[in-house]
Amino acid sequence: MDLFLEKDDDPQTLAFVAARNATSLEALTTPEMEADVAALQAMMERQDRLIVPARRGNWLFDFNRSRDNPLGVLRRLPAELAPRADAAWETVFDVDAFCAREGKRWIFGGCVTCPFEPTRVLLRLSDGGSDQTRFLEFDLETKQLVDGGFDTPPVRAQAAWLSQNEIVYFGSIDANSATQSGWPRVGRRLQRGQTPAEAEIMFEAASSDVTGYGFVIDPKLGGHNGPESRQIRVFMANHEIGKLSLHVEDGDGVARRLPLPQDIGFDINHSHVLWLAKNDEQVPSGSLVLQELTPFGEEPLAPQRRILVNPAPGRAVHHFTLLRNWAVYSVDERLAPSLYVLDLTRADAEPQRIALPDGVEALYFTPLYADLHMGDDTLWVIGSGFLVPPTRYTLSLSDPNRRPTTEPLVLKPEETSPVYFNADGMTSELLEATSEDGTQVPYHLVLPREWTKGELPVLIYGYGGFSASLAPHYSGTTGRFLEQGGAYVQAYIRGGAELGPQWHTPAKRHGRHKAYEDFVAIARDLVKRGYSKPSRIACTGGSNGGLLTGVMLTRYPEDFGAVWCRVPVIDMTRFHMFPAGRAWMDEYGNPDDAADRAYLLSYSPLHQIKPAVETTYPPLYIESSSNDDRVHPSHARRFAMRLEEAGHTPLFQEFGSGGHGGAGNSAEMARRTAMGYSFLRRSIMKP
Repeated sequence: MDLFLEKDDDPQTLAFVAARNATSLEALTTPEMEADVAALQAMMERQDRLIVPARRGNWLFDFNRSRDNPLGVLRRLPAELAPRADAAWETVFDVDAFCAREGKRWIFGGCVTCPFEPTRVLLRLSDGGSDQTRFLEFDLETKQLVDGGFDTPPVRAQAAWLSQNEIVYFGSIDANSATQSGWPRVGRRLQRGQTPAEAEIMFEAASSDVTGYGFVIDPKLGGHNGPESRQIRVFMANHEIGKLSLHVEDGDGVARRLPLPQDIGFDINHSHVLWLAKNDEQVPSGSLVLQELTPFGEEPLAPQRRILVNPAPGRAVHHFTLLRNWAVYSVDERLAPSLYVLDLTRADAEPQRIALPDGVEALYFTPLYADLHMGDDTLWVIGSGFLVPPTRYTLSLSDPNRRPTTEPLVLKPEETSPVYFNADGMTSELLEATSEDGTQVPYHLVLPREWTKGELPVLIYGYGGFSASLAPHYSGTTGRFLEQGGAYVQAYIRGGAELGPQWHTPAKRHGRHKAYEDFVAIARDLVKRGYSKPSRIACTGGSNGGLLTGVMLTRYPEDFGAVWCRVPVIDMTRFHMFPAGRAWMDEYGNPDDAADRAYLLSYSPLHQIKPAVETTYPPLYIESSSNDDRVHPSHARRFAMRLEEAGHTPLFQEFGSGGHGGAGNSAEMARRTAMGYSFLRRSIMKP
């Protein structure tokens, strides 16, 4: 049996990993790979990149990596100055120096800003890129750790400020504080000097839930002068991934559940809840709904619903937020984006569409202020495309008194990113493939400058699960592949939500095969259209996308010339044996249920491996991380071993750190990608 590979410190496991790491390094380390490492690292460390800062108090903040600081520094600039790369940025927190002092690798994951004193933050630090999170109190004004400040143990955790001196802390500090999935379920009122175990319990999600978390909204602190100014405490219980219950405390401190469906996305401010329906329980799936929040009233939510977006075929709401006085949301029509805003202070206000510049394939937006209690409704809007460098625009929604502006609402261009690759002669196309059941599946094809009909090397990326949506994005990493003559495809297969919630639901549980049929249909469509041939087509994906690529290898080997499988879920009968995997059963099914198990076995890559004497698989490169605590690396290890036992010769590389997302310093992240590109160079791109 190969279950010893589930034990990270077993000598057999260590020997297995070391031997295969040595083989893959020998096979993939070439002068071309080292050139990719240098080029990719240089991109990550560029000092002329586009900056999208966050404002706290009188300062703008940015996180920056450089050759001297590959783990990065948090830096600041006076708020009245333009946040350009050549500005006089001042280092506030040096991650590399901090790790050197501690003798331990921490990965910076952002800050939790104190709204009551915005120069105070909780630094969010990940243990080596894993899900284990430490919160450390830091003073941005003095640029020092706070003496006697908050410093929580590295566990799966969430935190938010309750006051200047208290935080609400959800941490998996012991078995009782964690859900069955290993994520935190108990929220505590934590004061400086207390251990989490000593702190008063404020909220508890169920042990069968995935996780819980909480935060506060303080209307008085935010300058809202309505009749009700009490602090609003909000708690959430995540029952499954994407399914939740939202609670607010009433005047007696009792957390009341808002009468909303569980299958929603949401945002909340002092006056409203904005939610996206993912089923037809109260409104048609795909509707974006606005309701008034009344936490201290007889009912916590006003019954009147305002539908801001009605569902339609191909329509999807991907990004939405509530600012102080505005609702902001983007709507895609068959992947073409548009942007809308609504003034929440006027009952008769209608949504306003904001004109977008030509050539924008994708957009996202984020508030200028790290915490809206102390800020206004200024928004950064970023527009880009696969071949179009991102531009940062300002959308000013507030007047000097922080009230809704009466000025015309237009995007003001501020700065455009430098180019990371020469896109002259390259093109991006939106195409559709026909899946096995007749569904039209969209995908983007990004073509290199020069290519030969029928011989085009293509890398197809996909995910297709958990309602996660992919969108066009400008990437120097992708550009490196394009410059070398490869084409890039982004697949919008079912299981994601690119075309709305109804795009996800059909590929859940016993419909999972639809995602796989969609993906292979795209590969076949590229051949049918004359772009390429199977031996020139590679697929890649991570996590659930790693499962996707594992299925492509074992179910459709004749359609691919290479498979790059990253941090994959591979054994569909044992994923729930690891705590994090228990959260995936709503998506995949329960391996302990007979009907579910039979279906899971029908596509589980580990169980669908055929002997080499029967089936020839395309070249395979499997990549994982030793400290991945979301998808255990034993999935990848056992896949490699089973394939070898069946007579196949996969390449396997397990990186010593990086966690599930492959985080690390710039050199490590560059090398990780460059090894994958080296694999493609010796498979689909070889002459």
